[in-house]
Amino acid sequence: MRYLVGMVIWFNGSFLGADNAKLSPLDAGLQHGVGLFETLQARNGKVFRLQDHLQRLRRSATELQLMSSLHIEPLAQAVGEVLKKWGDSDARVRITLTGGVVNMLRAAREAAPVEKPNTPEPAPVRTDPTLLIVASAATPFPVELFQRGVGVMVSDQRVSNSDRFAAHKTLAYWPRLFALRQAAQSGASESLWFDTRGHLACGCTSNVFLVKGGELLTPPAGDEDSASPVLPGIARKTIMEIAHAQGARVRSQALLIDDVLSADECFLTNAAWGVLPVVRVENAKIGSGIPGQLSGQLREGWLQLVAAQCPAPAN
Repeated sequence: MRYLVGMVIWFNGSFLGADNAKLSPLDAGLQHGVGLFETLQARNGKVFRLQDHLQRLRRSATELQLMSSLHIEPLAQAVGEVLKKWGDSDARVRITLTGGVVNMLRAAREAAPVEKPNTPEPAPVRTDPTLLIVASAATPFPVELFQRGVGVMVSDQRVSNSDRFAAHKTLAYWPRLFALRQAAQSGASESLWFDTRGHLACGCTSNVFLVKGGELLTPPAGDEDSASPVLPGIARKTIMEIAHAQGARVRSQALLIDDVLSADECFLTNAAWGVLPVVRVENAKIGSGIPGQLSGQLREGWLQLVAAQCPAPAN
């Protein structure tokens, strides 16, 4: 039985109804967009690659100085409690971690070194982060999307190589959602982003792979190259592992628009859909214009791995 109609909410350690899960108007996530999130997929009451998601959240929280440390074991237990209330049906689980109630401008100023000698530095501003875990119904994707593939457009926005936040899953998602809406208005399913050097970066909500001459290519992610603005996606990592296991050649390297347009295959990855074939970039056909063989093999490998790691309960 579900705790709420269509949703289970865990807010700072307690299960609450939607009307009682109140965010302070002074929360740094609301005031300044200070926060991180993870979107996880649960099947049969289990989250696929939960530890990978939580380790990425911890890495971002500490590298971006949202928190000095993040203990992921209690967080994993909280996700488990949410799924117990949700049940065994497929779910989308979102973890949101914000800076909590604190004046971030004051905190930044007080954290700066003092100018006068022999003056003690001010005590650090303590924060109580806001932690929110919400389970809701998993997004259904028509099987036809994977059978026929999708079209994408090229975003007119660019992601900066000097933006140290770009390779992290922060709350600053408005530009990407804006680009995604533009893509939908043009009849496309995603929008490809390039960086300020002209290299392929990502989709609005996905990582990008190309297939050229039987080799799998993808832009380097932030955990591989500190100058990369590409999010190290959990699905991206998983697909690279599956490709290696299947004997495919895999390489992360800088890619240009010409590489995209001349690719034999192209596909997108994220935790929600796994592998989504791309058959068109605006008016240009990719390869033969239908999902390619390697894309299909990797998607099947993804589905098999999810089924193995999130098995249905025994009767």
